[in-house]
Amino acid sequence: MERLEQKYTLRVFEDGDPYRVLIRTILSQRTRDENTDQASESLFSKYHTMEEIANARPEDLEPLIRKAGFFRVKSRRIKEVSQIIIDEFNGVVPDNIDELLTLPGVGRKTANCVLVYGFTKPAIPVDVHVHRISNRIGLVDTHNPEQTEKELEKVVPKKNWIELNDLMVQFGQTICRPISPLHEECPINDLCDYYWDMGKESS
Repeated sequence: MERLEQKYTLRVFEDGDPYRVLIRTILSQRTRDENTDQASESLFSKYHTMEEIANARPEDLEPLIRKAGFFRVKSRRIKEVSQIIIDEFNGVVPDNIDELLTLPGVGRKTANCVLVYGFTKPAIPVDVHVHRISNRIGLVDTHNPEQTEKELEKVVPKKNWIELNDLMVQFGQTICRPISPLHEECPINDLCDYYWDMGKESS
């Protein structure tokens, strides 16, 4: 973790507002970060509050979030989630995973993102980068994100949970890429099972 921290810095998501973090994370599902950024900025430049989005027509939301893909489904989803939070949680985004998971379209990754980036609560959001890197370097030996989350909670000190996702995402986008990872530039290649296994195969 320390060696990663020397090169990668934590990003700020939607100014730490739990509602905006939640909506952004829903928009991020099955799309690239740059598309999520554009869709989120476009949406919140016109609709500034939960109530405004809850009261908006899906067809008015769709063009704003088109960049995020699956925009018809996502427009209905963010409107529905907004209304549920207003009706069932008095307009306050829940700050615990059990209640977050009751919201439609919110799985463990999204819920944990809200806890980390919206409430600065220790949690481990596991996306494709975290799952891939954790298995590559040998931190875990798992088959799906939920298993990875549980195993990481065992091996990563809780004080590092908040920063883990962001550091691994940046690391996975720049160095430990899905295809053609930059082994020689990796600051932790001496600790990486995948790196050493590749060396054995080529020798």
